[in-house]
Amino acid sequence: MLSNIDLRSRTAPIASLLPRPDFTVDAPVDAVRDIISEVRANGDSAVRGFTATFDGVNVESSKVPNEELERAWRSLTPDLSEALRFAHDRISDFHKHEAPTSNEFSQEGITVTSIPQPVNRAGLYVPGGLAAYPSTVLMTALPARCAGVNEIILCTPPSPNGQVDQVVLAAAFLCGVEEVHKIGGVQAIAAMAYGTESVPVVDVIAGPGNVWVATAKQEVAGQVGIAAAFAGPSEIVVIGDASCPATSAAVDLVLQAEHGPGGRAWLVTWDEEYAADVQVEINRIVELSPRRDETLQTLTEDGYICIVDTPLEAIEVVNEIAPEHLQLMCSEAGELVNGVRNAGAVFVGNWGSAAIGDYVAGPSHVLPTAGTARFSGALTVEDFQKRMHVIDVSRDGFDRVSGSVAELATAEGLWAHAASVRSRLRWAEDGVGS
Repeated sequence: MLSNIDLRSRTAPIASLLPRPDFTVDAPVDAVRDIISEVRANGDSAVRGFTATFDGVNVESSKVPNEELERAWRSLTPDLSEALRFAHDRISDFHKHEAPTSNEFSQEGITVTSIPQPVNRAGLYVPGGLAAYPSTVLMTALPARCAGVNEIILCTPPSPNGQVDQVVLAAAFLCGVEEVHKIGGVQAIAAMAYGTESVPVVDVIAGPGNVWVATAKQEVAGQVGIAAAFAGPSEIVVIGDASCPATSAAVDLVLQAEHGPGGRAWLVTWDEEYAADVQVEINRIVELSPRRDETLQTLTEDGYICIVDTPLEAIEVVNEIAPEHLQLMCSEAGELVNGVRNAGAVFVGNWGSAAIGDYVAGPSHVLPTAGTARFSGALTVEDFQKRMHVIDVSRDGFDRVSGSVAELATAEGLWAHAASVRSRLRWAEDGVGS
């Protein structure tokens, strides 16, 4: 099922021997641009048309009445509502702890106060249609809430019956989301970026999606802020050896692959016998899965077992792949984690299944994919904020820096920049503004 890559006794650099899926080749850029243009031009009418085309349902009004959110919350079983609250509190506590604060820096008469300012309105995208992801509601809405965002708009595809799954609506109610719209795909991203008669323009868009959604976010990036780089199809790399059960490694590879086509699943090991054991367990687990077809497609198209000579080479492979999820399920996990440079989230030890991170560990499970972990990280409070600097200059501070400002401005040929400080010096000599 998984393809084999043997890097033992290699003579070429590891980077040159790894398959590198190019997501830009398959990205439906032209089609995405057409949809965005149509939504910009025709608003709700275009959204309804695309919902009928892509989701197979006619949705006359995309907005879910607020009373339906509360009704959905009250409809949950006690066990499910308790689990959602449990996850909510852990995620919220983590992001409150990580939230940046104002700080002040003074230097020779100039004081700069750095203030984190939330955006006014955040747009969240939660995948749906054939599956429900209340966890993604928590993982996107709570960082925005902890950032101080005033208004949160959520878009999610309608199910085949034209509704939104009750547990998704319940999670939105729990997080205090102001609006939920039954809109999916590219049309949802376009609606939030440019606005329609029903959907207000947002300042930042966050949330994972398929390659269409990820491409749409890249296309509107000049209009709105896009949080957490390329949050596309799910990925995992497991570094494992016989110190952890083969069944654990296998099921964790399967759990990310079951999200469906487009993702990546890798086992990297220096133990050939262990690799064979994991492959056997993967075959057994996939046959048991209710999502067998989606899982099998991911594992067949972009699943690999990579054999290396040493644990350090395994880390080198990881840093080249830059995966969304990395699990260190081996005897040297504690030491190896220090060598990891490129990964969205790292789980250490046999008990650290990525599923823990997907639901209750605290950090958002919206993570960079497609190798973008080389330069980006998880969705955080800071994705919903921007830094504003308040600069207070005293007369003493002005005197200390004005000469350098004038010299630098003159060197750049910016006469008015230099004049702005020189004129103040003349006013000061004349007793004006002192």
